Amino acid sequence: MRYVREFLQLAPAQRDHLPAGRIALGVALPLLLLLSLNRLDLTIYASFAAFTGIYARHEPLSSRFRHQLTSAVLLLTCEAFGWWLAATHIGPWGLALAAAVTSGVGAVLAAALGLRPAGSLFFVFAVTSIASLPKPAPFGLAMGVGVAAAAFSVTLGVLGARFSERTRPDELHLPPPNSLREVELTWHGLRHTLAALLGGAAAALLAAFGHGAWAVVAAVAPISAQDHQGRVKRGIQRIVGTLLGVVFSAVLLAVPWQPWAQVVWIVTLQFLAELFVARNYSVALLFVTPLALLMTQLAHPSGTWGLLASRTVETVVGAAIGLGVVWVVRSAEERRSV
Repeated sequence: MRYVREFLQLAPAQRDHLPAGRIALGVALPLLLLLSLNRLDLTIYASFAAFTGIYARHEPLSSRFRHQLTSAVLLLTCEAFGWWLAATHIGPWGLALAAAVTSGVGAVLAAALGLRPAGSLFFVFAVTSIASLPKPAPFGLAMGVGVAAAAFSVTLGVLGARFSERTRPDELHLPPPNSLREVELTWHGLRHTLAALLGGAAAALLAAFGHGAWAVVAAVAPISAQDHQGRVKRGIQRIVGTLLGVVFSAVLLAVPWQPWAQVVWIVTLQFLAELFVARNYSVALLFVTPLALLMTQLAHPSGTWGLLASRTVETVVGAAIGLGVVWVVRSAEERRSV
């Protein structure tokens, strides 16, 4: 029963509605603008660049601006890399190798630069999703949309930090992530590299499902937790939360929503996901799963049941791979502590 309660228990709130609203707004305006221009094919570039707003969500102005600007550069670099992979038709096995490099390098850079959330999940997600596009948009247009969306998110971050300091100057900010020792950084990078490589290999073998990015992301997702127990818990939460989210998604996607209504749902789900992600990862995934599926449908409509099956199979397989990596790739110190 204790484990069941952990899946439902919410951690104390940290005024999460403020960053959740800011992040949702950072997604909403670019998508609405692209919808008005009838360029829904460009939403993928805006959406991944808008992930900039997720970083440094509770940090004060100076460090938030620095870390969000850094994350914007990294995310845009990942978009450019993903565009090049799509343009060169790299293939599923080449994509697995690219995901592994992105994951390892991204995780080490994020740790070295003090980015929070830690890990390389968003970097890998951007690279693999854009690289999987059958026909990417012209490079200048794609990157222009990405730069504009990232700049908007950074601006919202600055305004949000200033608002927080005025309304609650004594607010306690979350502590920055602990600096990893060199040996810990090595294990950190190795776990991320191997998880993405094996997740990419699984995606190549599951190519019939057509959404390989989800297997890679699910494999990488547990790795960013701070300790072994946290990584195992995160992997299990990924599976349980996604399965419950698929049920919610099936109900939501059964309705033939107009594009504007899909955008409204995406923004709402983004807000709810960010509202709960720091408090309970399983609950957040109830909203992350339909969010990912709706964003996929908005940019490239496809069959609903195939989409649900792909999300289920690839997430379960990817998360199982991540759990395997977490269990096998441990330092001697981590083995002694279990």
